[in-house]
Amino acid sequence: MPPMLDVSDEVRAEIGDTEADRLLAGENAPGPYDCTSCRTPGNTAQERTSTVLFVGDETAVLAFAHATCIPSQVVPMSEEQLQVAVRSITGQTTIPAQATAPPPVVGAGAPQQAVLGITCGLVLCQDSLHPALVVEPTGPVGRPGNTADDEFLMLLGEEGFHPVLSLEHPPPALPGWSVLMAMGKLHAVLQGGAGNRNSTAWWQAHQALSVSDGWRAAANRTNQVFVYATPAGTVGRQPREDLMRDALDRAATKGLLVGGTMPLAGT
Repeated sequence: MPPMLDVSDEVRAEIGDTEADRLLAGENAPGPYDCTSCRTPGNTAQERTSTVLFVGDETAVLAFAHATCIPSQVVPMSEEQLQVAVRSITGQTTIPAQATAPPPVVGAGAPQQAVLGITCGLVLCQDSLHPALVVEPTGPVGRPGNTADDEFLMLLGEEGFHPVLSLEHPPPALPGWSVLMAMGKLHAVLQGGAGNRNSTAWWQAHQALSVSDGWRAAANRTNQVFVYATPAGTVGRQPREDLMRDALDRAATKGLLVGGTMPLAGT
């Protein structure tokens, strides 16, 4: 019996008709697999399965996912991000179970370069839980050559971020930005838009970040992420989501919160 595979037109265009037909005929289908989205077992002989093609600058990797999790699609990413994702699949890299990391940020004007921290959490908005990222630098962020003022929010405003006055409403859509997930883990916040291979990483994890099952499920359900940003020392790394919500509410009241809704790129 042929495998229960879905191969989208964009995946077929990347791998070619011959390879796509071989997959659909069962010649190269894996049978059992770990879903690239939810990371639980699947089987192409027993359930509808999506083919997901991760494409780097020089390499492409074909993965599989439950069709109920995500549709068949092409996920563009940098070669470095793709190699990290491949190592995470094959078990060659041990990735810590955390949802906060301090990757470097370019453009910090302070003498000691600031670092962007990102915290993942679920935010209740209009009676529904939404996946959110909270971005907060470790110190003031200014323009090159300016070491006195913290211009983090002003710089983000120039890139399209909007003032957030209340978390009771979704932040406006942020064109040209996206959140990159691959193999069920958080890799980067991209500037350049979902599906654009020329996107650049505004923030990138040193190692792919594990997220909670609830966060991943909400992101796959909505295909978008709320991204909030605040100046250094405003929110902090809160140990619970209710405390993070309280800190975000205070930041919004003080006019110290900006945000945008970004599409989810990948799985």
